[in-house]
Amino acid sequence: MDCENGTDIEEFVLLGFSSKPEHQPLFFLLFLLMYSAGLLGNTMMLLLITLDVQLQTPMYFLLRSLSVIDLGFISVTVPQMLVHIVSASRTIPFYSCMAQFFFFYVFGVTDLLLVSVMALDRYVAICNPLHYASVMNQKVCGQLVAGCCIISTLHSMLHAGLLLRLTYRGKNHLPHYFCDHQPLLQLSCSDISVNEAVIFFEGVIIILGPFVFIILTYIRIVATIMKFTSLGRRKAFSTCGSHLTIVILFYGAIIAVYFLPTSSYSSQRGSFFALVYTVITPMSNPYIYSLRNKEVKDALRKLLGRRSLFSQN
Repeated sequence: MDCENGTDIEEFVLLGFSSKPEHQPLFFLLFLLMYSAGLLGNTMMLLLITLDVQLQTPMYFLLRSLSVIDLGFISVTVPQMLVHIVSASRTIPFYSCMAQFFFFYVFGVTDLLLVSVMALDRYVAICNPLHYASVMNQKVCGQLVAGCCIISTLHSMLHAGLLLRLTYRGKNHLPHYFCDHQPLLQLSCSDISVNEAVIFFEGVIIILGPFVFIILTYIRIVATIMKFTSLGRRKAFSTCGSHLTIVILFYGAIIAVYFLPTSSYSSQRGSFFALVYTVITPMSNPYIYSLRNKEVKDALRKLLGRRSLFSQN
């Protein structure tokens, strides 16, 4: 009835996690803390790697790129969510919603692809160390990062274009805290079979392909680590285990949301899993991938030492 008699909508209403007033202060504080931690960790990594000469290596070049992408990724959704929590209005204009969706996909898919490039970097460093300098140099890493950005942009343009061809009339309430794919498809009055087909078939290549590559790469890495001494093996397993935990959380949450039919999509489940890959993962990446490394800790001590020296003078 809404689709037949309703007018084309000009804005969406993002319902968020809860409409109960008593829940809003807790949600605001929680998301503000997570957003602040994500900004602090990624900005710190960006500055440390840029300023410290000893961190000018291919591995840290990729980690710096990941921090830049994570800053964009977490900033696409969380600031708007914080504003909506404290304001009376939760509306977002139609084309602003589509723009948010586009940039969310750009940063999110780039993040996915970049993590697979980092797995390749670790594979070469551990399994083929003699050729590491020639295989993973700054030029190659720059080309790989640029390739990730180009692929993710084309991927996002495809899905944003497919959304723009749909009709939205009548109901405009999105049961989510940002303009995500599945809620937008559920709200459409048009036939979404083409959109779903592209999600499943093209998404398998873009999302599941890198995931399978990462798993196979880490299997080979673990097989090589088993030949190390007990001390080296323990250190390598600690690092690889942390990386794999983040990868499985990230990919698992995305697969749980996007690779199910739209008809079986649950807004509560979708919002929960989206929280994992839009907030928790980009917040955790700098602390898991970087700030546990001895080189990064040394760079941080040097930077803090300079600050204390300047403050004394």
